[in-house]
Amino acid sequence: MSPVGVSPFCPWKKIMRGIWRLKRATCINSISITTKENERWHSDGVVYPKPAWLGEELLSKLARWAVENRKSEFKSTLSLVSLLRYSRMYQELKEKYRDMVKVWPEVTDPEKFVYEDVAIATYLLILWEEERAEKGVTTKQSFVDLGCGNGLLVHILSNEGHPGRGIDIRRRKIWDMYGPQTQLEEGSITPSDKTLFPGVDWLIGNHSDELTPWIPVIAARSSYTCRFFVLPCCFFDFVGRYQRQQSRKTQYREYLDFVLEVGLSCGFHVQEDCLRIPSTKRVCLIGKSRTYPPSAEVWMDDQRTRYLHSRQGHPQSRPGGAHAPSAPQTAAHDAGLQESRRTVDAGSECVLEGLAAEQGAGAPAPGLWVPGFCPREKAERVRNCAALPRDFVDQVVLRVANLLLDRKKFNTGNSEARNLKTWNGGGSLSLAEVAAELNSETLQRLKRECGGLQTLLKNSHQVFEVLNGRVHIRDWRRELQRGKPPEAKRSLSAAVFKTRICWFFAHHPDGCVLPAAHCPFAHGPEELRLSQTLKKQRQAP
Repeated sequence: MSPVGVSPFCPWKKIMRGIWRLKRATCINSISITTKENERWHSDGVVYPKPAWLGEELLSKLARWAVENRKSEFKSTLSLVSLLRYSRMYQELKEKYRDMVKVWPEVTDPEKFVYEDVAIATYLLILWEEERAEKGVTTKQSFVDLGCGNGLLVHILSNEGHPGRGIDIRRRKIWDMYGPQTQLEEGSITPSDKTLFPGVDWLIGNHSDELTPWIPVIAARSSYTCRFFVLPCCFFDFVGRYQRQQSRKTQYREYLDFVLEVGLSCGFHVQEDCLRIPSTKRVCLIGKSRTYPPSAEVWMDDQRTRYLHSRQGHPQSRPGGAHAPSAPQTAAHDAGLQESRRTVDAGSECVLEGLAAEQGAGAPAPGLWVPGFCPREKAERVRNCAALPRDFVDQVVLRVANLLLDRKKFNTGNSEARNLKTWNGGGSLSLAEVAAELNSETLQRLKRECGGLQTLLKNSHQVFEVLNGRVHIRDWRRELQRGKPPEAKRSLSAAVFKTRICWFFAHHPDGCVLPAAHCPFAHGPEELRLSQTLKKQRQAP
């Protein structure tokens, strides 16, 4: 079969499933995939896949897509905007802002965050462009990004002519690089009468954590014409963490339905779409219009207040199906399920009927809307294993490594290097399988101090590689052949070269797979060098 060229805008699953079926129908024995080597191929994980993904993951996904016949619980990707227009604009913005990757001062992965925010900005710009066309206006929409984080989304939207600003509890280093035209404010948002935005067209919640369910409420109360866009990630209720109540759904689907219910209960027609971003949490919810006329605003706000109060009495968990939801919750939820499967206008009557069934209405609460809401701490808590005792971390690393080594998998790395010794690269285990081998006290300590088992294993990147939820022993021959990926770059830099003992030299039964001269870590105490930090400390007066 002829090699398959990778088109930058291809709908992956449909095309690859078609290729697979063609192969089966014509009894072709092999499929090869080639990428175009040209200046436009800048792997971003969004439109242009990374070559490593093509080589290591695509074929297994292709086999699974060919045989699965499962209806997705989410909308099709980019179902609410023009795909052609989106693809063209994404390329333009990617070229325009790609240099941000080179100057990214944060500790986060620049490629993921830059290209993801470019993709989200593209979606919003197309959505707003189509909205202006529908309304026959030319004035560009204003916005406020609540919990804006690194501020790149605000920077892009502002540069593209939309007046707006971002607010976040904590200032980021990169804010100073954007210039005065990008308005970013350091401050906390506590949902109340004082945190309204009456002159703003759109409120944005891009991975806004504890503010996510509040954004439809703030938008609804800011003005009748205020709209919202939320991209939920972490699961928060109005106060505290969101607790699961339905085992028949995935936690993600259940939380999306909850946020959708909030939007409907606030009087919005809510639409759902799936973005094209390098993230597992890529479903967005959009409130563009209302289910009631402007004359019913006072009545509707009474119902919002009642809904918020009903959530205050919501149990942290619901054993045995006890505590049935109130009428507005049930009506909104039922409408929400319909809404999440298709663009809604039909569900609004159900919401209004359910709300009208409630007798009486309390006046909107002055000041704070509900007690107990806590914005995140200004100082971000470090959860990267640094607070754990070194011997405890070493014990967990050794325990996991031995589990993998017991599943012996001998290899010699590059087939051309036949003179290399046979080396046990171990097998692989899922994170769940690894967790099952550790005692509950160890797992709780990891979760409390460093974010959990997966965080510890990823931070121990000298020893482990975590891919698609599976843990492997890291083969440093492959790391060097790959051209030093970002996590290996940090370990191979001149500043840290030979400043730590090689774990494999000290603990692996076959020793280190690399010769001492090529290994970035010390093979014995005689090779150890002082780190730059220690040198400066010793030189200081």
